Amino acid sequence: MNKNSLSKLLQQLDEKAGKYAELDRYYAGRQSLAYLAPEAREALGNRFGRMASNIPRLAVTALSERLRITGFQTSDDDQALWADWIRNNLDQLSGVAHREALTLGKSYVIVWVDAAGRPQATVESARQVTVVRDPATREVLAAVKRWTSDSTTEVAVYTQDTITRMSAKTTGATTTGFETVDVIENPLGVVPVVPFENADRLLDEGASEIEDLIPLVDALNKTLADLMVSSEYVGRPRRWATGIELTEDENGEPQNPIPEGPRAMVSEDSDTKFGQLPAADLGSYEASVRIILGQIMAVSALPSHYIGITSSNPASADALRASEASLTARAESRQAQFGRSWEWVARLLIAVRTGLDPRAIEAHVNWADAATRSVAQEADAVVKLVQAGILPPSIALERLGYSQDEIARIREAKRLESFDAAATVGISQ
Repeated sequence: MNKNSLSKLLQQLDEKAGKYAELDRYYAGRQSLAYLAPEAREALGNRFGRMASNIPRLAVTALSERLRITGFQTSDDDQALWADWIRNNLDQLSGVAHREALTLGKSYVIVWVDAAGRPQATVESARQVTVVRDPATREVLAAVKRWTSDSTTEVAVYTQDTITRMSAKTTGATTTGFETVDVIENPLGVVPVVPFENADRLLDEGASEIEDLIPLVDALNKTLADLMVSSEYVGRPRRWATGIELTEDENGEPQNPIPEGPRAMVSEDSDTKFGQLPAADLGSYEASVRIILGQIMAVSALPSHYIGITSSNPASADALRASEASLTARAESRQAQFGRSWEWVARLLIAVRTGLDPRAIEAHVNWADAATRSVAQEADAVVKLVQAGILPPSIALERLGYSQDEIARIREAKRLESFDAAATVGISQ
């Protein structure tokens, strides 16, 4: 790859650094307070702590926890694929890839070979990796990963023919100063970098689940901040007194003769009058919060019992499933989007191990059910399908959400139990 192409890739990596930093702040709940008047900001100064209701993290995790991969199906029933999956910790890290894509709009998986010659897959952040696609076929033509060590900036450039390792002798290098360290041949014939794009439309480059929530979350945090300030200054009844002579401090400044602490107030002056101002009604803030949360629910598909605006859970399992129908549908849509990428990762893992052309390999991902369903309901439905002869037991176990490892252990345990039973019968005879 020439320097101009490398420079364009690295510039593309830097273009969204500011946007990713903002999304990270909202995911962590560390964003600045918005919609606050300059006068109010000046009056509050540094006395006001951080106030953030972290709805963005909830919106991401509510989706990602419904994206659980249970296995793969391949044309030649490749049993080693799931072993590669477990060895690379993808049973855990696949959830990280989903959260990264849902938060930043993109994440990546790089497939190559480890020091022992086995397939290796690593989950990567969009802050470090980017790709270039063919505008006609949408195929990945090149990719770059840039990271920083203690004293250098490292770059790996992936193309369909080669993988080039480059290094700059300074930290924080962006597009210049890189020298080639090593070039190796890429026998796969494809770029071993798989993008995971959270995109609903064909030409979208990936959109964050947080993006549409930002103005609504800002409004919610501002309302909660107003509530806290009002609670501090006018939420409690204020006492007053007239006819009492004021005292002065050593600087001549008037002092309140009735401190806030004592519960009883006395005065020798018969003209003294005492009274109390009513506390402010904070109910208007509650109404505002409910309106904003309603908009957040509409945009994020989060049900009310996730947000916490109801005091009781849905009355039944069917009511629970109905309340989560929109969230479930969104999760199933993400399964379809990310499933294509995971299938390509599976093809690359098989290709690295077997030397086959990844384009000629068939692989399909199996997902756990995205809907909330009780164990009893699911088991009852699957048992009826097995009894009717519609599902074989092995597929029934997949429908129940068991992983391939768990299915293998269950089948092995049943096989041993049948041997033990047969042996017991033989002894008794």
